[in-house]
Amino acid sequence: MNRKPVRKAIFPVGGMGTRFLPATKAMPKEMLPIIDRPLIQYAVEEAAAAGIEEFIFVTGRGKHAIEDHFDESVELNHLLSEQGKDDVLADIRGWMPKPGQVSYTRQMAPLGLGHAVWCARHLIGDEPFAVLLADDLVMSKTPCLKQMVDVYGETGGSVVAVMDVPREHTDRYGILDVNHDDGRLASVKGLVEKPAPADAPSTLSIIGRYILQPNVFRWLDRQEKGEGGEIQLTDAMASTLEDGPFHGMRFEGRRFDCGNKIGFVEATLAFALSRPEMAPAVREIIANLR
Repeated sequence: MNRKPVRKAIFPVGGMGTRFLPATKAMPKEMLPIIDRPLIQYAVEEAAAAGIEEFIFVTGRGKHAIEDHFDESVELNHLLSEQGKDDVLADIRGWMPKPGQVSYTRQMAPLGLGHAVWCARHLIGDEPFAVLLADDLVMSKTPCLKQMVDVYGETGGSVVAVMDVPREHTDRYGILDVNHDDGRLASVKGLVEKPAPADAPSTLSIIGRYILQPNVFRWLDRQEKGEGGEIQLTDAMASTLEDGPFHGMRFEGRRFDCGNKIGFVEATLAFALSRPEMAPAVREIIANLR
């Protein structure tokens, strides 16, 4: 079967980042750095490694730093060239999207993830697309979205990245109700947003990686509010289950929830320890803090 390739990705970056105040008072939370790269750059690099060609940012007020980050800085490039730092300059140019690959649209009100995705509908058109939440940082040999694109090539339809969570945490996530689960892929028959532990159909939760079909916009167009008074992407996905295959994919790698402070610190340490030039010094620092 010929399937349309996944060429476009949406990055919802309109949130206020209140959990990290006062650091995020003047800086987008997506620009918080893990070592030497902001969270949003990790997400964009992951998307590019999966073959994404168009990067769509759904922004809000005070997000200009993201636009500047993914733009050329003539002054910086000139300075690095004058200083002979060609390796640094090459690194910057290596992860920058090409002209015309980046688009921005505004989410005018904080109405939830489903609303943020809906704001990009005209830029998506009639194509499958990915959604990446920068708060969810995945360390893996094969980028998480690349794993999902490979699965999409096998199954078609929609694919979400999933992981098992403690039952007492199901009220924090979108949870899958599954038909069949072979340990790698789960065939989905239902989706529930943040169910109470006693009501959760499973403990298989969606993290911030999605490959979706454009039919999801039919439900989002209705602008119906769900859990928390927001327009929930989980509800929209549930409305498409009869239209074609829908799978949850257990990804290879480790996910860090950088939307909270502990997860952010954990990710910083893990990524520092993964770098041979940093690991010995970081281990010594940790040992001396005990």
